[in-house]
Amino acid sequence: MTRKATDVRVCVPITAEGEVDPRWGRADRVVVAGAVRSWQQHDVGWASAHDAGTEGAHHARIARFLREQTVDTVAVDRVGAGMQRMLVSMGVRFVTGLSGDARAAAQAAGEG
Repeated sequence: MTRKATDVRVCVPITAEGEVDPRWGRADRVVVAGAVRSWQQHDVGWASAHDAGTEGAHHARIARFLREQTVDTVAVDRVGAGMQRMLVSMGVRFVTGLSGDARAAAQAAGEG
């Protein structure tokens, strides 16, 4: 089933100031934006959880969150090769090279 552009759900790691956090896998908070009309901030604590176990366990934690939130697209500054493989295997699109205002990044990724 193909989703309409208006149904796209974008996940963006954000700083306390509302900017794109360059640390996707170590983000403290993310926003899940639905067609950028809805904006739900989640304190995920991935920064502290990153080194608490194996890389696979950390990726599984992120994958579970993305599935629970029905995220189609991840909008980030950068993402490592292992995380890229995980996102591809899940069918989650990722847009890299984004910075600045998180809402603008979510909108740009959702339109792409």
